[in-house]
Amino acid sequence: MTYPTVRIQPGRDKRFRAGSPWLYSNELVMDAAAKALEPGSIVRPMSENGKVMGVAHFNPHTLIAARMLTRNKDATIDAAFFRHRFERALKLRERFYDRRCYRLVHAEGDGLPGLVVDRYNNVLVAQFNTAGMQSQAGLICEVLEGLIAPAAILARNDAPIRELEGLPLEQAIMSGTAGAVTRIKENGLPFEVPLADGQKTGWYFDQRENRAFIRRMAHGADVLDLYSYSGGFGLNALDGGAASALLVDRSEQALTMARASAALQGSGERLETSQNDVFHEAAALIEAKRRFDIVIADPPPFVRSKKDLATGLKGYRKLARMSATLVREPGFLAVGCCSHNVSMTAFAEEIRSGVKAAGRGGRQIFASGASPDHPIHPGLPETAYLKFIVLALD
Repeated sequence: MTYPTVRIQPGRDKRFRAGSPWLYSNELVMDAAAKALEPGSIVRPMSENGKVMGVAHFNPHTLIAARMLTRNKDATIDAAFFRHRFERALKLRERFYDRRCYRLVHAEGDGLPGLVVDRYNNVLVAQFNTAGMQSQAGLICEVLEGLIAPAAILARNDAPIRELEGLPLEQAIMSGTAGAVTRIKENGLPFEVPLADGQKTGWYFDQRENRAFIRRMAHGADVLDLYSYSGGFGLNALDGGAASALLVDRSEQALTMARASAALQGSGERLETSQNDVFHEAAALIEAKRRFDIVIADPPPFVRSKKDLATGLKGYRKLARMSATLVREPGFLAVGCCSHNVSMTAFAEEIRSGVKAAGRGGRQIFASGASPDHPIHPGLPETAYLKFIVLALD
């Protein structure tokens, strides 16, 4: 297959040669020929000495203009290419999970930039987040059908990144039929998961191992789960023998799912939910002098871009201060961060500062990232987005 070439500017290939799978528009020669290419075109980046560097998806209208699919300059991006990548991804997940509930494709981490596929038993939920992957959505679904034979493939194309790619926000059934809610098992527990209306693709598989850690330490504890979504942390804690769990989230739909899951698990009598803004709820709990043995705070990203960094770091510090105030003496505080623009070092420093501002001392006993079904691309720090820290507080 012959693909058009796009040239890398002289001296602008340092990041790329170091392993980054991205080429920015200011690193490429954006001449008339390049600008005329359709968003989502397949191209071959070429160095200044005329060497072809591989094959990429290209969008002339975005900052990240080229996303590498392979460093093999002779590769053809066809059904066989996608099948090989999917088979590799599937074998990796099957080593870790005996149930078919996991992230099957994690974009650049699986060599498929812009594509996310979560597996809920016999239903696949995909996000085609770039023009390149959107242009090949039909082929991708055909290959997945041949490999896995799902009952349905749902496209949740509602991530804001699509707007940057010039794509509409939408949902679509790509094949088969799927209900609005499905059921999975995580760490042996059944959960109700919303497919059509939930956040992201419906569930956050990336916190699976971190939820298991909280579960192991929860026996006899009163637990507060802030930004609970559908109750992954709080319900795992209840199954681990927690005396009670209070879930706080702004989404009543998410809390409804949590209560349904608690009923399945037989822990509904120990569950309390509150639909509220987390900072407002935390302030009310502090005022009421209510305290908990374990407080978990797993917020959405406070830093969505680099310009938000200073404000977002203050948000993590404030969250840590208020959460630490709600922890009994002694007790445990767990805080998550899914902002890829925040380093683990910066995140840990803000949590430390927040705990200190609450007048508490403590020791870090656990630090982790995402589950292994969210592999990290070694040349792309952004894929190491998740940080999770647990402190034992005095």
